[in-house]
Amino acid sequence: MANSKKPTRVLIVDDDKIVLRAATEILQRAGCQVVSVDDAVEGLAAVKDPTIDVAVFDMKMPNLSGMDLLKASKQARPEVEVLMMTAYATVETAVEAVKSGAYDYLTKPFENIDVLTLAVQRAAEKKALRDRAQQLEAELQSRTRFEDLVGQSASMREVFKLVDTVSHSSATVLVQGESGTGKELIARAIHYRSPRKAAPFVAVNCSALTDTLLESELFGHVKGAFTGAVATKKGLFEAADGGTIFLDEIGDMPLATQVRLLRVLQEGEVKRVGANESISVDVRVIAATNADLQKARQEGRFREDLFYRLNVIAVTLPPLRDRPEDIPVLAHHFLHVYSQRLEKKVTGFSSEALEALTSNPWVGNVRELENVVERAMVLTSDDRIDLDDLPADIRTGRKVGGDVELHSLSHLPYAQAKALAMRAFERRYLSALLEKSKNNVSQAARTAGVDRSNFRRLLKQYEVGGRSRGASEEPAGAVATGSHDPVMRKSAQLS
Repeated sequence: MANSKKPTRVLIVDDDKIVLRAATEILQRAGCQVVSVDDAVEGLAAVKDPTIDVAVFDMKMPNLSGMDLLKASKQARPEVEVLMMTAYATVETAVEAVKSGAYDYLTKPFENIDVLTLAVQRAAEKKALRDRAQQLEAELQSRTRFEDLVGQSASMREVFKLVDTVSHSSATVLVQGESGTGKELIARAIHYRSPRKAAPFVAVNCSALTDTLLESELFGHVKGAFTGAVATKKGLFEAADGGTIFLDEIGDMPLATQVRLLRVLQEGEVKRVGANESISVDVRVIAATNADLQKARQEGRFREDLFYRLNVIAVTLPPLRDRPEDIPVLAHHFLHVYSQRLEKKVTGFSSEALEALTSNPWVGNVRELENVVERAMVLTSDDRIDLDDLPADIRTGRKVGGDVELHSLSHLPYAQAKALAMRAFERRYLSALLEKSKNNVSQAARTAGVDRSNFRRLLKQYEVGGRSRGASEEPAGAVATGSHDPVMRKSAQLS
C-alpha cells in the first residue's frame, strides 16, 4: 500500500481507544493515511469525506451500532469499502454484515497484525479497480457522446435530435452529406448511444476496395474460393454481429455487391464467397454517401430496392458553408483538441483570424477546417492564432472590395456578410490612418474626427497597433479635432 501512487486513506471507528490506537499504528506502518474516531456518530460524518477509501467499524458501540453505521455509510458513500470487526463474532452477524455491504468481517483480537493490514489492502484494491472501471466507462462515454459533433446552428441541433431518436432502434440509417461533413461521426454517435454500444462498430469504405476484394471483406470467403484464398476468412458482417457496420461511400458499391447486400438486409444472412450455406447475423447497417443516390437510381447505377432498404431513416448533414455560425465553435473545439495533443498553450484566435475563418467557404467542410486549425497550431509561436498563421488562400480571401472576398462572403446571410466586410474595412482604415500618421494615435484620431479615447478603444477592438506597432501619442492634454468622418462615427457607435 505504501508503494502505490496514492496512499490508501482509512477511517477507523471504535469506542475502545486502546484498539483504536493499535489499529491506527498498524495501518500507518503499512503506509496508510489513517483517520481515527472513537464515536460512531462522528464516524458517520467522517465517512462522508470524499478522500476516504476504506472504513473499519467496530460492531458494538454506544449511540450508534456498527451495523447501523455500516448501513448509513453505504447510503452516504457506497463506493467506500467497509470492514467490520468485533469481539463477539457469530455466523449470523457476519452474514448480516456482508449482506449489508461489508467487504470483510474481522474477529478481535487479531491472530496477528497482518490480518488487518491484508484485509484493508484487499479492500483498497477492490475499490481502486472499481474506480478505474468507472473512469474508463466515463472516458468511453465522453468520446461517444456528441462531443465530437460540434455545432450550435439550428440545422445541427435538428441533426443531434434525430440521432438521439434513432439511436434506440435498429432501423437502417442513410447518412447523406458532402465529403468532410462528419458522416462517420454521426454513425459512431448512433452506435454508441444505442443498445448495441458494447458490441463491435465496424467501418468500411466501399470506394477504397476493388469489386472482388469488397465482397470478400464484407461477406468473407472459404478456402479455395479464388486465387489467393488460402484459408477461410470471416467477413466484416460476421465480425460486426450484434453491433453496427458502417458502409461509407455506399454509392460506389458495384451492382453485384449491392445484390448480396440486399439479401443481408432482407434475410439477416450472409454467404461467404464460394460457400453454399448461409450464416445468420444480427447487424445494424448505417450507410453513408456524398453522391446523389436518387440520380444514381434513375441512371441504373444503384438498385432501387436497395435504396429503399437503406433509406429507412435519412440523416442529412448540412455543409459548413450553410451554417457559418458553427465555424467559430468548431475552430475553438479543434484548438482545444490540438492544444492538448501538441501540448501547446494556445488560448484562442485573434479577431482577424477568426473573421478569416468565418468568411471562408470551406469547400472541404469540417475536415478542411480541422486541418487548417491543426496547421496553425503547429506554426504559431504565440499564445493565440493570428492571421499570419493561416494559409495564404484564406488570408487573401479577405481583401475588401475584391472579387475574391465577395465570392468568399457569398455563402453567408446578407447581415453577417455585411458585418464581416465592414469590420474588415474598418480595420484596414484604422491601419492606414496609423501608417499615415507614423503611428501617432492623437494625430490619427484628429484625422478621423474621433475623440482620442474612442479612437484608442477602436484600435483595441480591432487589434490594430498593439504589440506589433508601438503606436505613439501626444501629451494627454491634446484634443482630437477635425471633420467627423461618418464611417468612423458609426464605428465608435458600434463599439
